[in-house]
Amino acid sequence: MTFKLSQRSLDHLVGVNDKLVVVVKRAIELTDIDFGVTEGLRTVARQEELVARGASKTMNSKHIEGRAVDLVAYIGSRVSWELNLYDNIADAMKKAAIELAIPLRWGGSWTTNNICEWNGTMEQAMTHYIDLRRLAGKRPFIDGPHFELV
Repeated sequence: MTFKLSQRSLDHLVGVNDKLVVVVKRAIELTDIDFGVTEGLRTVARQEELVARGASKTMNSKHIEGRAVDLVAYIGSRVSWELNLYDNIADAMKKAAIELAIPLRWGGSWTTNNICEWNGTMEQAMTHYIDLRRLAGKRPFIDGPHFELV
């Protein structure tokens, strides 16, 4: 099944770096999980709000520069936060990024600096990240919806 971005998702891409926009638009053609764009360019005030709520860990967000997007998975018309859907979306983003030669980082695997160079699935990359964090005695921060330009 082929999906397409809604007008709302396209509106959320306004102000986002053109390279990232083209990856998102290609990924929606490649994915087996429907998704939409929930956030692209953010104001400093919005980032402060997210940090205060604990929804973001940093004020040094690539969203403020228009170099990041957050995607949401859909099952039919229902939003889903099931993590396994997000590693599938990440696989589509990886395919698109490889095709277009645009390096990306995914919030499900922060230690993978460029998902295009990861030799495996994005689920495997996420598991690797989780294992590294646990070995270091730290809790992983999984942000499955987040993608950013490197």
